[in-house]
Amino acid sequence: MSRQPKRALIVIDVQNEYVSGNLRIEYPDVQLSLSNIVRAMDAARAAGIPVVVVRHLTPEGSPIFARGSEQAELHPLVADRHHDLLVEKSMASALTGTGLGAWLRERQIDTLSIVGYMTHNCNDSTVRQAKHEGWNVELLHDAAGSVPYANARGAATAEEIHRVFTVVMHTGFAAVVSTTEWLAAIERGEALQADNIYLSNQRALAGLI
Repeated sequence: MSRQPKRALIVIDVQNEYVSGNLRIEYPDVQLSLSNIVRAMDAARAAGIPVVVVRHLTPEGSPIFARGSEQAELHPLVADRHHDLLVEKSMASALTGTGLGAWLRERQIDTLSIVGYMTHNCNDSTVRQAKHEGWNVELLHDAAGSVPYANARGAATAEEIHRVFTVVMHTGFAAVVSTTEWLAAIERGEALQADNIYLSNQRALAGLI
C-alpha cells in the first residue's frame, strides 16, 4: 500500500484577467473551472492541506496582469478564501524566482496538486519544474483552462491546446485527474499516479484509446 502523500494545493493565477479581462479562458468553460477550483480549495482546507495562492504580475501599463490594475487582482472566489501562503511571480513557473520551493520543503510537502491558469503555460511550467525538482505532481484538468492562439506557426483552439497539454502531462510529468477524482483520493488518503511515455505511445499505436 502506497504511503499517504503530503500534499499542498497550488492555486495558480486565478485572476480577473482570465475571467473578465484581456486573456479570457475559453476551454473548459471558465465558470466550470472556477467552481472546481473553489471545491478543491475548500476540500484542502477541510483536510488540513496547505493552500498556496499564486498571482502573476507585470509592470504597470502592460496589456495583461499590470500591477495595480483590477484585472491583475485575484478573482473574488479565490481572494475571499483561506490561503496559507501568497506568492507573487513574474515568470511562468510558480517555482522560478519565488520562495515557494523553500516554503514547501520546510513543510516536507512531497506532492503538489495544481489548479488554475493557464493549462499550457504557467500550469505546465510549474508542473515540469516541480517534477524535475523531485515533487510528485497532480493537475486537476477541469480546474484549469486555456485560451486560443494564432501566430506564424498556425492556429489552435483553446480546446485543442488544453487537451494536448493534459495528454502530454499525464505521460509522466503529473497525474492528470478530474476534481472529483482528486477529492476521492484526498478522502481515501491515496496517491494518484501518472501514466508513462511508453504505454501511452503503445496504446496510440494499437488504437486502444
